[in-house]
Amino acid sequence: MSTIIKEEGYPYSFDWSACATCQGRCCTGESGYIYVTKIEIEKIAKLLNLDVREFVKEYLFKKGYKYSIKEIKHNDSYECIFYDRLSNGCTIYDARPLQCKTFPFWEYYKTRVDELKLECPGIKDE
Repeated sequence: MSTIIKEEGYPYSFDWSACATCQGRCCTGESGYIYVTKIEIEKIAKLLNLDVREFVKEYLFKKGYKYSIKEIKHNDSYECIFYDRLSNGCTIYDARPLQCKTFPFWEYYKTRVDELKLECPGIKDE
């Protein structure tokens, strides 16, 4: 089975086997927003066995009219509150937001492949 993923319209492919060694660069680094929809909020709350209101209060913040997952500052880096440094993984992987599921195939990176390569060791030239 191939570990290479290719999406139409993107000038690169992605080898997901690199995720095991990169120390969560897509989950850590510069501060940013990890937006979640109402359905995603409900799924994550259910996975964590929390009431939706309790989940929102504990793990999200409002940015404009959207909700984003909180980050934790670690040294000079920020990381998603659900990133587990010990296991190098996501503690809500089965309910992670679409924004996380679709990385690295974001419109933003179509013209910024060199920037993406600095963040993600799984990026392969076509």
